[in-house]
Amino acid sequence: MKSAILLGATGLTGGYLLKILLNDPTYETVKVFSRSSVGFEHEKLEEHLVDLLKLEDYKDSFQADEVYCCIGTIKSKTPDKETYKKIDFGIPVSAAKLCRDNKTSTFLVVSALGADANSSVFYNKVKGEMQHEVLEQGIENTYIFQPSLIAGDREEKRFFERLAVKGFKIFNPLLVGSLKKYRSIHPETIAKAMHICANSGYPKILIESDEIQKLASE
Repeated sequence: MKSAILLGATGLTGGYLLKILLNDPTYETVKVFSRSSVGFEHEKLEEHLVDLLKLEDYKDSFQADEVYCCIGTIKSKTPDKETYKKIDFGIPVSAAKLCRDNKTSTFLVVSALGADANSSVFYNKVKGEMQHEVLEQGIENTYIFQPSLIAGDREEKRFFERLAVKGFKIFNPLLVGSLKKYRSIHPETIAKAMHICANSGYPKILIESDEIQKLASE
C-alpha cells in the first residue's frame, strides 16, 4: 500500500487526479495540501489546509511515496508577475525540495508546452525555470508534463480562454504529424497520464502534450 501527496486538488487536473487516486486500491492515504477544502470526505483522504507559499513550514507532514503537483495559475487570474512566479515557480520548487529532503522518490509536476528558461516570454520562462530547479533536486523518478491548452469546464469565467478552447476544437483535427502536440487536451487525460507514470514509469522526464494523450489512452 502506498501514500500520495497532491497539490492542486481543487483545480481542473488535480480534481480528476484526486478521484483516480482515491479509487485506486494501491493507495492507502492521499494527502491533499491546499488553501481550501475539496468539499467532501473519504476514508483515504487527509486534508491539510495550509499556506502553499510557505510549504516548507509543513515539512514534517509532507511525507509520502509520491508527490503530484498540479498547481498553476494564468495571466488573467494573476496579472502581477511577482505573485505569478511565487505560484508557478515557487510552489512546485518548494515541493520538489521537500521531496528531496524527505527522501520521496517520485515527483510529478504539470508544466506547459513551450516552457523554456531562455524564453523572452515571461510565462514560458517561468515554467522553464521551474523545470530546471525541479530537476536540480535530483529526485529519482521525476516526470514533467507539458500540456498544450487545457480544455475543461472551469467555475470561474475566463472569456478569452473559453474562446480559445472553442477555436482549438475546430482546428484540432488539422493539427497532424509534428503539430499534434499543439492540440488542446482534457484535464482528465493529464491526470490519467500522471497516475500511469507514477505506477508504471516512463522512459522520458519531459512529456509533451501528444505523448500525454497517447500515454493516457494506452
